[in-house]
Amino acid sequence: MPGPLLPFDLDLLRTFVAIVDNGSFTRAAQRLSLTQSTVSLQIKRLEDGLARRLFDRDGRELRVTPDGEILLTYARQILGLGAEVLSRLVESEVSGVVRLGTPEDFATTHLSEVLACFARSHPQVALQVNCDFTLNLLDDFGKGRYDLILFKREPQGPTGGTKVWREVLDWVASPRVVVETGSPIPLVLAPAPDVYRKRALSALDAAGREWRIVYTSPSLAGLQAAVQAGLGVTVLPTEMIPANMISVSAGLQLPKLPDTEIVLYRAPGHVSPAAELLSSTIVAALEQVRPGGKP
Repeated sequence: MPGPLLPFDLDLLRTFVAIVDNGSFTRAAQRLSLTQSTVSLQIKRLEDGLARRLFDRDGRELRVTPDGEILLTYARQILGLGAEVLSRLVESEVSGVVRLGTPEDFATTHLSEVLACFARSHPQVALQVNCDFTLNLLDDFGKGRYDLILFKREPQGPTGGTKVWREVLDWVASPRVVVETGSPIPLVLAPAPDVYRKRALSALDAAGREWRIVYTSPSLAGLQAAVQAGLGVTVLPTEMIPANMISVSAGLQLPKLPDTEIVLYRAPGHVSPAAELLSSTIVAALEQVRPGGKP
């Protein structure tokens, strides 16, 4: 008796990943500009070919099966390799302007090399990259000012956009900082509506800890300079803690901070080939380096 087929058709895998990332067949259909019946048919073909069920439906909730979780990891890698092949062999002449919005810290830490490699591989594509706070990015995205945005949000499971990173946050300060016992925690934070600011103040309020903001700056470099000078405590992803700063969570008995996630949004409707290629490149590159291969 013949074994299951290996239906690694890129369109089927792309649809499968879109369903996981968007949390439903309906939203995946909208994202891919397909009908819901087409999406359902593609998943049926994929499940029939693998002889495995990929989704469990419990009422309105859609969950990925263990077999689906295994396929998801490889599907992302296959799609990433497919994008790389197109980049090298077919789309080397792609051209146009791509407008990308991203948080400053994420751009400097994780995107700089990705964007540099993309620019070298596609010299006819002009990248317009703007760094801003999440609320501003989302507002401008809604006004059509970006083709792609990366932004920070509360972890929401497999819903809305493509998750590319998960940030574990920590309380960080210079070793020279001095906080008197019982005194308010001196905070160095970006202005509202920064996600880390919201995280810090909400966590301290919930824990009943007094705080005071001693320094505010919209610039990551400005915040880090203030922290290095010993002015106060800030919030950073654990992977971004500089060598001249330390975690002070335990020493100051500060509350645990919830994680954030970085999500990629594409402009609704059809995006340009250059924007689609940059989107695929970012997702594939971050898939290779993020811990455990999962957001």
